[in-house]
Amino acid sequence: MGIKTMRPMTPGTRHMTVLDYSEITRTSPEKKLTETLKAKGGRNHRGLITTRHRGGGAKRRYRQIDFKRSDKDGVAAKVVAIEYDPNRSANIALLHYADGEKRYILAPLGLEVGKYVANGPAAEPEIGNCLPLENIPLGLTVHNVELAPGRGGKLARSAGMQITLQARDGGHAIIQMPSGEMRRVDKRCRATIGAVGNPDHAMVSIGKAGRKRHMGWRPTVRGSTMNPVDHPLGGGEGRHAGGHRFASPTGVSARGGKTRDPKAGSNNMIITRRKK
Repeated sequence: MGIKTMRPMTPGTRHMTVLDYSEITRTSPEKKLTETLKAKGGRNHRGLITTRHRGGGAKRRYRQIDFKRSDKDGVAAKVVAIEYDPNRSANIALLHYADGEKRYILAPLGLEVGKYVANGPAAEPEIGNCLPLENIPLGLTVHNVELAPGRGGKLARSAGMQITLQARDGGHAIIQMPSGEMRRVDKRCRATIGAVGNPDHAMVSIGKAGRKRHMGWRPTVRGSTMNPVDHPLGGGEGRHAGGHRFASPTGVSARGGKTRDPKAGSNNMIITRRKK
């Protein structure tokens, strides 16, 4: 999928680029595989804003993606269409299984309409097939990798992402993440062969503020321009940081605080941290 540059007819289009969507073969989704997506505007059940800068945007329906594919072992599926998904950066592929069921999966790079994909340990290690890590040859790139067997893919699901299967050690497989982090994963966990499609997504230039509003993002204001009642960095004469450490509006430090839950049990599976 390529990138198109806009003619600078207006200031907003001077630096704007868009995808040409040459891989998209269908513009309307499969209605039975969609559901209503209610806009929350960054608010919780009490109506209080818990995520700032969210609201508005174009309405969209959620596409039900099959991240597990474990209940379709041995059932061949034909790729009928490659579609755009407004809820994610990657494209999605519509599969028609031999038993008549239809499902969506993330569209890998190189997957085309008319090809067949398979699931399960007996499937060949080809693009779009879903296999356990213990059945995938070393050195292959995969995506949509599970962290626990049977819970569905959690890793490498955005556009252009890929994970490399480096080795196997006992009951674990050693994978290299897109960030460079090396970690262990249960070798029974499943992964899909290939990299996620639509790699040019990261090269798109938004170009204007209105396009960001269509995505549901509202304007962001620097804390140092606010009043002291609104932000720890607010107040002062002129451009002044407020005499407070750099922090969020609620006072949480923004100087490299830890974001991982020490009780989650994930740190002991990491071999090498991500590249700085």
